Amino acid sequence: MRGYVPPDPETKVSTYQYAVVYVPRRNRNRFASNCVQIKDSPEQALRDADPQRKYYAARVMGPSKSSEGQYLYYLAEWLQE
Repeated sequence: MRGYVPPDPETKVSTYQYAVVYVPRRNRNRFASNCVQIKDSPEQALRDADPQRKYYAARVMGPSKSSEGQYLYYLAEWLQE
């Protein structure tokens, strides 16, 4: 995937996590950290999602620091009910 920063195998900085992501359209594959709410489980992410308000459940990888100094999360997959 272009623009994807793979996790460092020696640390636990960037990991796969479940989240609710605010995004106007689900055609993006990376998100600023202020658009991501980390959840404890996929069930909690699905429960807290609100597609009517553009909050979607997802499995994300991150955080990763961009070249501009922002923290990003990368989409691994959208979660569906």
